[in-house]
Amino acid sequence: MPDHSDDRPRPPRRAKPGAGPAARGKSPPPGSKPATAAPPGPERIAKVMARAGLCSRREAERWIADGRVRVNGTLLTTPALDVGPRHKILVDGQPLPTAEPSRLWRYHKTRGLVTTHADPEGRATVFDKLPPDLPRVISIGRLDFNTEGLLLLTNDGELARHLELPETGWLRRYRVRARGRVSQADLDKLKDGIEIDGVQYGPVEATIDTFQGANAWLTIGLREGKNREVRKILGSLGLEVGRLIRVSFGPFQLLDLPEGEVELVKRRVLADQLGPKLAAQFGLLGELEPEKPKRFQPPRAPRPVRDAPEPETRAEQRARFRPGPPDTRRGPGGKQENRGPGGNKESRGPGGKPAFRAPGNDRPGGRPGGRTGGGKPPRGRP
Repeated sequence: MPDHSDDRPRPPRRAKPGAGPAARGKSPPPGSKPATAAPPGPERIAKVMARAGLCSRREAERWIADGRVRVNGTLLTTPALDVGPRHKILVDGQPLPTAEPSRLWRYHKTRGLVTTHADPEGRATVFDKLPPDLPRVISIGRLDFNTEGLLLLTNDGELARHLELPETGWLRRYRVRARGRVSQADLDKLKDGIEIDGVQYGPVEATIDTFQGANAWLTIGLREGKNREVRKILGSLGLEVGRLIRVSFGPFQLLDLPEGEVELVKRRVLADQLGPKLAAQFGLLGELEPEKPKRFQPPRAPRPVRDAPEPETRAEQRARFRPGPPDTRRGPGGKQENRGPGGNKESRGPGGKPAFRAPGNDRPGGRPGGRTGGGKPPRGRP
């Protein structure tokens, strides 16, 4: 028999002649409505809390054990409870938020941030540095304190649980700067996995990119993402990791995303990567997307305020805009001389009119070379 377990829509079948309700001796009741999809059935309380984006499923189980969840006024002590739309769920006295459409963001994590909502040591967290206009999100997996690069964020805890499981098979790729010497033959031995201190690590893809003095740049690919996995594996080979950057998580890549910025992944792209069955499960089908994903930028630090200069007084303003003293030098007889630009004496011809001074000649009406008059030299005795 064909397998119809998937949720892909299929075209309606044509009704065969004589196959209707009347042909079977049955008629539809008057005023009946067409059949509609049944409402979603009851689900485990931890799954419902995760789908609401409040926390992951594992965290929801811890919250229930801590006595933070009530259902219909009764304190919940076990996560083994199925709830539906009619149940009233309170977390820390607040109603469970309405589940929003599943979203996915790419985030460029910087060094020195903890991937947790609250750090007991008081260190800065990833969620403290997110843009204020970003909705409440949770991380898909984690990055260490000194690890930087791509971190996926989502508002759906169930989607986060699915993507971070090793069974998903998505490859996490890292760029590593390690101090020490290693050969490609040593790295090829990691393809079958390695056991360190009683912990078994899965297959690792490792290649050497370049050497820079005592350091080597490597590309590491793995599918599990255990705690400090890259550092422990390379440490077993005598390498000390100085810088660790995650450049991709499955089909999603860091690319040119600046540090500290967040960019929305198109739902159509996410649906294509999950496949039709999971896309329908997370409600990713049938929604239009903008042409360009929205990029969220973290708030910038305010510029330092400089002390404003004191306003000038009226006397200072008049002194600044007052023209300089006129040239009052006087010639013979006490008469004031007319001086041209730059204070030079201006020669005048007959009638007191300024005489024409040719370039390169200091005599009135002269020509270059010292000749006067028109174009002919003066006549007279030599």
